[in-house]
Amino acid sequence: MRRIPGLYAEVCVLEDVGVAKYLVTGAAGFIGRSIAAALLERGEEVRGVDNFATGKRENLVGLERMEFVQGDLADLDVCRAVCAGVEVVFHEAALPSVPRSVMDPIASNVACVDATVNLLWAAKEAGVRRVVYAASSSAYGDTPTLPKHEEMLPNPISPYAVAKLTGEHYMRSFARVYGMETVSLRYFNVFGPYQDPTSQYSGVLAVFCRKMLAGEEPTIYGDGETSRDFTFIQNTVEANLLAADAPAERVSGRVMNVATGVRITLNQVAEVLREITGYAGAVAYAAERAGDIRHSLADISLAQELLGYRPSVDFREGLVRTVEWYRKTGNRD
Repeated sequence: MRRIPGLYAEVCVLEDVGVAKYLVTGAAGFIGRSIAAALLERGEEVRGVDNFATGKRENLVGLERMEFVQGDLADLDVCRAVCAGVEVVFHEAALPSVPRSVMDPIASNVACVDATVNLLWAAKEAGVRRVVYAASSSAYGDTPTLPKHEEMLPNPISPYAVAKLTGEHYMRSFARVYGMETVSLRYFNVFGPYQDPTSQYSGVLAVFCRKMLAGEEPTIYGDGETSRDFTFIQNTVEANLLAADAPAERVSGRVMNVATGVRITLNQVAEVLREITGYAGAVAYAAERAGDIRHSLADISLAQELLGYRPSVDFREGLVRTVEWYRKTGNRD
């Protein structure tokens, strides 16, 4: 192994890069780790990259067969190294937080925009066939129309939403200008095992699970009638695998929602979690946070049509599996 001093961080790169059909960026993160695990389970050759800004080293346990590179995609040399010999890229790396982006929009832009352009350019140079991009439902903003469909005019509010939407535009541009196959999947509130429940920027379900299992009072921002199309991680992984294999003439350059098509309020979440966790305490309420949207619900008919996507795990079953994982791992401290 040799060490390359990167522009933003010291980077570890394998001296002789092996053969990897798939590259997963953000492989030590929640969604990236889950995609990598699914690929390895079916016997694929996988390479992962992560700078550990939000990813965790312990998430790599069980992925020992994956070739791993520690590096920052904001460094073009890192992108070139990890794209070498790859056929398909799953681009999951980002700083995935609306509140974080409000506090530090520059870091959000570097991680979500600069890194994405670098990765696309390196992928083009390396002859990568397809890039599947983790887009975000935050692109829709607070447009009142429900459900959200892909033909709606984007209306991003937070810097994070703007950055993720910019990534979509770059995906479409590289498909049209360079002929690279790209697919953008707009995720709606993904949750499940391996989601970090300890950070102040964690998803609401991860935080609620941690607090209720520990007997601590969770906090709902707003009146609790805010609603989301919560999507269990298995559904998201399945959509990514379908997007990697779908015919290019049907999906290249396209944007698709990945969700369940069901809307759940935060008050409903609290009641379901009370039952699953046995939590008997109160729920606190606080002022709404800047950049948050009121309601989110996806129209998933385009992904159904183009990918054959069908959510296989509903909200309650996903929450049961998630709570059980947190119980077993003790990942709630």
